Amino acid sequence: MDYVNLGRTGLKVSPLCLGTMNFGPHTTEPDSFAIMDKALDLGINFFDTADVYGWKKGEGVTEKIIGRWFAQGGSRREQVVLATKVNGEMGDGPNDRRLSARHIRQGCEASLKRLQTDYIDLYQMHHIDRETPWEEIWQAMEQLVREGKVLYVGSSNFAGWHIAQANEAARRRNFMGLVSEQCLYNLADRMVEMEVLPASVKYGLGVIPWSPLAGGLLGGVLRKIEAGRRASDNLQKRIDRVRPQVEAYEAFCKEMGEDPASVALAWLLHQPAVTAPIIGPRTMDQLTGAMRALEITLDADALKKLDDIWPGYKTAPEHFAW
Repeated sequence: MDYVNLGRTGLKVSPLCLGTMNFGPHTTEPDSFAIMDKALDLGINFFDTADVYGWKKGEGVTEKIIGRWFAQGGSRREQVVLATKVNGEMGDGPNDRRLSARHIRQGCEASLKRLQTDYIDLYQMHHIDRETPWEEIWQAMEQLVREGKVLYVGSSNFAGWHIAQANEAARRRNFMGLVSEQCLYNLADRMVEMEVLPASVKYGLGVIPWSPLAGGLLGGVLRKIEAGRRASDNLQKRIDRVRPQVEAYEAFCKEMGEDPASVALAWLLHQPAVTAPIIGPRTMDQLTGAMRALEITLDADALKKLDDIWPGYKTAPEHFAW
């Protein structure tokens, strides 16, 4: 495994990040434990979760599963670069979500307890909070860093403007600010190329793409349908909108002799702003299958072909100017 720096930090992480959103709702606890053990065996040391995962308000189901896995010992916690998130609705009260200093503090303490750990390596703001000033947010995050409960702070689903606002406010406080941005990014969803990626590069943020297979669209969906698997209604609607592109993509992957899912992950790994795409396996086979992406090299011709099939955006401001 060739480890990479998380953005401008000295922290080394695996080029694939283990997403845990399926742990609890779709993957049993024993299977989740087995997947996390196997991930470590494969060299994946970067795990991502969130307080809201498990989708039972206030329960932190997925964090608790990870915490019980850590509690088995065997240096599991020491080997993992652990990322979780704050902002989601964790109760019915008016202060049980968003990014007030109070909720950041309470959210961190609750996540630490569920995860059975003393610290969070990367504490991510799950969404922007337009009601809370950056001075308040950074004061709360700085306090957690001083106490050793948080080591780095990241964002998720921020616009380029939000990244600039956040890090300029942090600069005024002589604080490190954001070191990563977790965003929707894949061959079929390239909006972040306009402003989020340029802002991330400018401020030294490591980009952590979620949904690298576009909800299954890039995972060989047509082949699976032909084999008798049923696509969800939402996925089928999306297939109907871009069927010619999906057909061309799957034909190109077949020409390469590679699985479409592996090519989609490999393409992200070839993007200079990307630190580690998030893989969210429901099964062991999905985890081990994702490793093939690390071995695929896409040359200039292959990258151009993929751009022709799934056109991207010019970076801002050129996209908006002439």
